[in-house]
Amino acid sequence: MPHAPPLGALLRQYAAGSAVACEPVDQGLLNRGYRLCTTRGRYFLKHHFDPETADPAAIARQHRATERLAGLGVPVAPPLPGRDGRTVAVIGGHAYALHPWIDGRHRHGGQLTTGQCERLGSLLGVVHASLERVMPAPARAGEKAPAAADSADPADTFTLIDDLLGRVRRHRPADTFDELARHRLLERRALLEQHADRRPPRGGSVGWVHGDFHPFNLLYKGDAPAAIVDWDRLGLRPRAEEAVRAAAIFFVRPVGALDLPKVRAYARAYRRTAGATPSQLAAAVHRVWWERLNDFWMLRWHYERGDTRADPQFPAASALAVWWTREYDAVCEAFAG
Repeated sequence: MPHAPPLGALLRQYAAGSAVACEPVDQGLLNRGYRLCTTRGRYFLKHHFDPETADPAAIARQHRATERLAGLGVPVAPPLPGRDGRTVAVIGGHAYALHPWIDGRHRHGGQLTTGQCERLGSLLGVVHASLERVMPAPARAGEKAPAAADSADPADTFTLIDDLLGRVRRHRPADTFDELARHRLLERRALLEQHADRRPPRGGSVGWVHGDFHPFNLLYKGDAPAAIVDWDRLGLRPRAEEAVRAAAIFFVRPVGALDLPKVRAYARAYRRTAGATPSQLAAAVHRVWWERLNDFWMLRWHYERGDTRADPQFPAASALAVWWTREYDAVCEAFAG
């Protein structure tokens, strides 16, 4: 097994028995996960591998957050403590955590009924409201609240587009992905030239958010959410923007359009549960739309890092930016109407 975790040393730190089987779980883009069966049960073993999210102190903070959220009834899967009471095991300079195994499956927005879309929006609203209760204010947490972020500068984006177009031209042998990438880059440059005067101002107030709320980080058991997982990006960011980003992932169709009736049901439930106003959602729609127009992380992974794991998402995600620009008013109404 590639990147096999040090099971012997790990399990000695937990009262979890001896390993019987260990299989990689392949859906994460940041860290590594394993389905671990031992003589005492089934577990999810997480290797916090990504340098940006692998700090043991930050992982411990995520663990405390999920433990407190579980106490409020939020569906999460808090880590198991080791023999020393700690939830992060550091072996050979690598950080690991052991979680109970949650039987469940991932569900995309296309698999959800309107009522389930409402429940999804309510769930994210509960997460945001509950994080406000269980996480300390930045000053008490010993950290400075992040300043409102500047939106992307189109001048920088034009430079990036030119660089990516050069990488596409130089890629050999050329393939259908290169062809689509070139088309989308030229298309996006034209859209940005047309809408450069709509750059949004700095973002609004921030709060604690999950940071990566999407279908692969939510497990369903039957029709009900069983666990929100992968809290690696827990942090202080604009909450309404997380609600919009999540919807843009859950409810995007393969052709790159949003399922607006489902978005509407989700957003109304989110606003009601989180106490968010229509104007906050409308402002978040504008900022996330602009973010999408200026964002090329999938192409950067493909051409700069040689990492193709996000390639299957690119056709729908790249088409969404174009569709969203054309249907901007309808998208705003779905989120804020």
